[in-house]
Amino acid sequence: MMCKVFTLSLSPLQASQGQRPLYSLLTMAVETEIKFRVADLAALAQRLEAVGFTLLTPRTFESNVLYDTSDRQMRARTEILRIRSYAGRWTLTHKRLPTGTPGEDRHKHRVETETAIVDGDALAEVFLSLGLVDAFRYEKWRTEWTDGEGHCVVDETPIGNYAELEGTAAWIDRTAIRLGVDASEYLTLSYGRLFDVWREQHGSAAQDLTFAAVAQASTPSSGFKTGH
Repeated sequence: MMCKVFTLSLSPLQASQGQRPLYSLLTMAVETEIKFRVADLAALAQRLEAVGFTLLTPRTFESNVLYDTSDRQMRARTEILRIRSYAGRWTLTHKRLPTGTPGEDRHKHRVETETAIVDGDALAEVFLSLGLVDAFRYEKWRTEWTDGEGHCVVDETPIGNYAELEGTAAWIDRTAIRLGVDASEYLTLSYGRLFDVWREQHGSAAQDLTFAAVAQASTPSSGFKTGH
């Protein structure tokens, strides 16, 4: 179920100049998704096309910053507050656990509130002025596909390639079968949690899931094993 809230913004200066108001669309929904690891990006693209998916957004760089209190209260509550830059657009997102239903079963479920914003850098300054901190950064190259009912996004991250299926639980399971993905391959961890696991496995000192941070922490001079 999705609730849509339309907000109207018209400053006194805009009104005095006879300008048209600026509208933004705020969406709130219970997001259901799973991830799975991708060994062959080209083969996955071929399978997506074969089962009726069309390319929605070509491979595009994406940058994300999570904000939290200094003692990470939001992380402790399994919440995120994120500013994302992607394909020339800024987006503000808040996610939290659903009320009265599990956050994870076979699939991952989150209540997601999201809206487009004009200037992510300006909003970041507001967050910092309010006492929040830049808690975690992560990057990826993302390609978006759709079959008209759900979405498959393919992410090339500094710690490997993953895909996400987002839609209804039934659609996810049906699409996974069509793509040759077994339910045992489902992942419900966030990229932050996947990064925690990767750092432990590789003994990495990287603090952010960015290409530069992971590469720097993986060099021999860093003093940590890189793993294989």
